[in-house]
Amino acid sequence: MALARVQISEDKAELVKALRDAEDGTGPFQTYADVLAFAGMLGISRSKRSPLGKFSRKDPDPVPQDQFRQTGALISLGAAISEEDLRVLLPTEECDAIRVQIFQEFVNGGLEILQTELQGVVDYSEQILLMLKAEREKENLGVEEFDLSRFL
Repeated sequence: MALARVQISEDKAELVKALRDAEDGTGPFQTYADVLAFAGMLGISRSKRSPLGKFSRKDPDPVPQDQFRQTGALISLGAAISEEDLRVLLPTEECDAIRVQIFQEFVNGGLEILQTELQGVVDYSEQILLMLKAEREKENLGVEEFDLSRFL
C-alpha cells in the first residue's frame, strides 16, 4: 500500500518555508513535517478545517506520510475526531486517502490561523510561544485547584 503525501496549499507555501528552520536558524521548526504537525494540531484544537485550493508543487514539496512516524497518530486522530466514525481508521488505501485529506484540511486551517496570528511579526518563535502560553492560561482559568484543607 503506497502512503499518500501530505500536500501544502500553494497560498501557504511561503509561510511553511518561513516556519521551517533554515540555514539562518530563524524558523521555529526543524522540518516541514514538524510545521505541518503543529498546524494540523492547531487546526484540530480550534476546529478549523479548510479545503486546499491549488497544491504547492515545489519548495515545499508534498511531505511523505512516513515523515510523520513520530507524530503519525495525528493524522488518524484528526480523521477520527472529524468523522466521528472509527471505520475511517481501517487499514485500506481508501481510508488512508480520506485520513490524509482530512489532515491536510486541518493543516490548512491551522496555517490560516498562523497566518493571521503571525501577520507583521518578526520573531515567529516568540509569537508561537506566546500563543501556546495564552492557550495554557485559558485552559487553567476554568480549572480549580483541589483543596485538601476541607478534609482536615
